[in-house]
Formats: sequence, structure tokens, C-alpha cells
Amino acid sequence: MTIVAPSILSADFARLGEDVRTAERIGADWIHIDIMDGQYVPNLTFGPPIVAAIRSCTSLPFDVHLMVNTPEKLLDDLKRAGADRITVHAEACLHLHRTIHAIRELGLKAGVALNPHTPLSVLDYVLEDIDLALIMTVNPGFGGQSFIPAMLPKIRELRSRLDAKGLTDVHIEVDGGINAETAALVKQAGANALVAGNYIYGSDDPLAAVASLRSASVE
Repeated sequence: MTIVAPSILSADFARLGEDVRTAERIGADWIHIDIMDGQYVPNLTFGPPIVAAIRSCTSLPFDVHLMVNTPEKLLDDLKRAGADRITVHAEACLHLHRTIHAIRELGLKAGVALNPHTPLSVLDYVLEDIDLALIMTVNPGFGGQSFIPAMLPKIRELRSRLDAKGLTDVHIEVDGGINAETAALVKQAGANALVAGNYIYGSDDPLAAVASLRSASVE
């Protein structure tokens, strides 16, 4: 099954609660929430108070993607705000293993994000400890960027590693430049969770956009 996670980074911030409700109404599986600190990445978005404010707008799981330095400082606040899974960037954690286990000790799902230049080897000693690996198919920090095709072999290799270890419950999520065409490519490579922002929220028919991601396939 393909998981579709609309990114509210592309939503209308003036009507954020309604756009979150829309995501559930059109058949999304998760709400993807990009938290940026203006340091790890150039952009600055929102924090735990906004997560808490929209928690009552949907029953969908909150898939929180932390593009911040020292992400461990936000974990308790995000738990209280209603996060269901938290993904951190390997480079942003002084002690990645400790941060992953801190997330799981809060009763949340833990993920690790890999930037385009980040090798899969950073997961070598934590692969059995995570619930999700996020392959960035753009450089992090901004919505609306073009998909980087060179990430497809990376997705394939990660899928091969997970299958070889029997880690079939670990999601491979992709984020960046996802539309019906690129969705087919990443799914064929082994991804099963798709983050899409502009493709859904910028569409004249968001319902059809979600459906096209779920059904996308390479002939």
C-alpha cells in the first residue's frame, strides 16, 4: 500500500486548519509537517505550538520532519503537541542512536532523514532501531524544488538492505519533487510513503492528485 502524506509546507498558512481537514477529506494517510529552524536549513517555518493548534483538525497521524539543529530539544514538546512520528536528520544529531531511542521512549515512531549527499552508511548501526527512513529527493529547506533522479539508486539500495534484513515494517519515505510521474519511479525503486506539497495543495483537484500518487506505476 502506498502512503500519501501531504506536506502542509505548501498549504495556505492563513487557513491551515482547513487545509489539514482537506487532506483527510481527500484520502491522505498522514499529515507531513516540516519544522525548520533557519539554521540547519535556510528557511524558518513553525514549531510545536502550531502542531498543537492543528491537532484537533484531524485524526490522521502527524509525520513530523525536523530540519533543525539539536532536534532532541523539541522531542518532549512535540510529543505533547500530538506528533505520532518524528524524523531527524543524521547530520543534525550529535548522537543519532541516542536521539532515535529518545523518540521511541516517548512512545513515538522514529525516522532518520538522509539528504541527497548523505550516504546510506549512516544507517548501518541504527537500521534495526528505526521505523522510517526518509530519502530526500531534493535538498532540504524549500518546497517546489525539482526531483533529483540520482536518488533512485539510493532508494533501491535501501530497499535491498531492508529486505535482506527482514525489516519489512520500516517505511521508505521520499520527499521532494513528487508528482504522478516521479511517484511511479520512486515506488518502483522501493519507496512506499510519498510526501507531496505543491502537487496536492497547488492542484485544481487535490482529490485526483492524491489518487494519482496512490495509483502511479511504471508500465
